[in-house]
Amino acid sequence: MSEAIPSELPEEYRELSATVRDFAEQVVAPVTAQHDREHSFPYEVVAGMAELGLFGLPFPEEYGGMGGDYFALCLALEELAKVDQSVAITLEAGVSLGAMPIFRFGTEEQRQRWLPSLAAGTTLGGFGLTEPDAGSDAGRTRTTARLDTAGSGADEWVINGSKQFITNSGTDITAFVTVTAVTGETERGKEISTIIVPSGTPGFTVAPPYDKVGWNASDTHGLSFDDVRVPAGNLLGERGRGYANFLRILDEGRIAIAALAVGAAQGCVDDAVRYAKERQAFGTHIGGHQAIAFKIARMEARAQVARRAYYHAAALMLAGKPFKQEAAIAKLTASDAAMDNARDATQVFGGNGFMNEYRVARHYRDSKILEVGEGTTEVQLMLIARSLGL
Repeated sequence: MSEAIPSELPEEYRELSATVRDFAEQVVAPVTAQHDREHSFPYEVVAGMAELGLFGLPFPEEYGGMGGDYFALCLALEELAKVDQSVAITLEAGVSLGAMPIFRFGTEEQRQRWLPSLAAGTTLGGFGLTEPDAGSDAGRTRTTARLDTAGSGADEWVINGSKQFITNSGTDITAFVTVTAVTGETERGKEISTIIVPSGTPGFTVAPPYDKVGWNASDTHGLSFDDVRVPAGNLLGERGRGYANFLRILDEGRIAIAALAVGAAQGCVDDAVRYAKERQAFGTHIGGHQAIAFKIARMEARAQVARRAYYHAAALMLAGKPFKQEAAIAKLTASDAAMDNARDATQVFGGNGFMNEYRVARHYRDSKILEVGEGTTEVQLMLIARSLGL
């Protein structure tokens, strides 16, 4: 991608979008209502995404990836989210929060150990940042990790604490969770590092899944750590750089979440257009009434503006230029568009929009978390204001 917003995507990107669009309609769409209703994880869909290579899109071939880039991942997320946000967030979190920290900050040994299966989609990783008292204010992290240099001769981290709202942390294919933990004190406050905790490690407990408003087919759990011991070599990145490194991951992740939100917003437009052409009222299809037509026109405008915002942020990132402000703008704009479009689409559908069998009803429940997860709306506004020197 060039730094400027392209008038038309290069052919390889268009082919990817078309492939994922077909997969979403033919494989994902037929099972979304059931998984949403049963709050079940869509293993068969994840396997299909793995077969397409979606989990490996932004990673080099030497680690089992597809040799693509982060923008390719965003295009895939947009197409999936048109149909089902739970499936889209499973891919987004699996790549952005699970695999990307290993790729960005891991040692060569860690990359060789974890990335091939993550890129293949046969395993998932989670990232444990949020705690009961540390959400947007991650500096209030209470989970601790003490380096034990005594014992059997092999240095180990001893981890104690808890995390909440952690995606992809309790599936049958979850391989590990990377957690932020206080590893010491500095003149400026807490020293926060990131440590890889493999699934099944003694003392590492995954709580039952949450009963959520939306994203019902996404795997989300609370985690607890009771004297959990892992090798000293499980430190991810430089000691004391855990918080700073994760901020980088969040900046990138906001572009991916923006792409997901654009997919949700566009999915609402597409469904509303189809319904408005079919539903009859007062002698004509409801799309023939200006009140409905204008409502859908505004929905389309929101989706297009938000799409251009995440395209621009992604282009800057791929060009190696600063993109923090643009990522925040993209995430803010797209999450607003998703929530506003879900509300308006539900109104277009009338009583049917209140029925869970319709996708717009699921988008209405699912979209709210887009204004919260990976940085709340208020955090995005704070970042934008700060970039303006305020």
